[in-house]
Parts: sequence; structure tokens; C-alpha cells
Amino acid sequence: MKESDKNIKKLIGDIMAESNLESPSIDFTSKVMSQILVVEKIKIQHYTPLISKTIWIVIIGSLISLILYASFGNESYNSEIGHSYVVNISNIFSEFHFSINTIYAILIVPLMILVQIPLLKNYYDKKYQL
Repeated sequence: MKESDKNIKKLIGDIMAESNLESPSIDFTSKVMSQILVVEKIKIQHYTPLISKTIWIVIIGSLISLILYASFGNESYNSEIGHSYVVNISNIFSEFHFSINTIYAILIVPLMILVQIPLLKNYYDKKYQL
């Protein structure tokens, strides 16, 4: 067994001595880098928000104008119609009784969610920044 190992080692040594080292072509690096740059351009996707800034401006502007119109608008309409709807809605919700802890939860949980979303977004943006 040891003799066959010696023969194998000698054969490998002879083959390695006879073979020449291959060297890359002169423009090998530039070809590889050009392919890397092409792959990088394909991977990069620019962030486009689901709702653009102009749409947000239109939504906020329309809400503000609606609030201003409701506050300072023409008051010549019949207020009894609006009053009857408010009374009906208050009658529907008069049967519900919440404890103080439930009211605190209803008020605090959405506030905490609104605070945590930007914090988590900033954290993950910094963590996975390119």
C-alpha cells in the first residue's frame, strides 16, 4: 500500500512539474469588473412610494379644506337634520360601557403603534443600508 502511495505521489509530482501555470489575459480584470457593474445595475431598485407626495398633498389639502368649510362654511342649513343623526348615533353607543383601563388601551395602543412604525423603519433602514 505504501508503495502505491509513493507511485501516486511521484505521478502527481511529475504531472505538476510538466504543467505550466495559466495566466489570465491582459484585459481580464476589466472584463470581470464590467460584468460586475452590469449585475449591480440589475440588482438596484429605486424606492418608489406607494402614494406619491403630490397625492399626499392633495389628500391633506382636501381634508383641511373640508374641515375649514365645516367650521366656517354657510350656516344657513337646517341643523335639526344633523342633530337627529347625532342623537341616533349616541343612542346606539350608549349601551356600551368601557372600563377606564379599556379606554386607556384604546387611546394609547394606536399612539404607540404610530410611534413605533417610524422608529422600526429607521432601525431597519440603517441596518440594511447599502
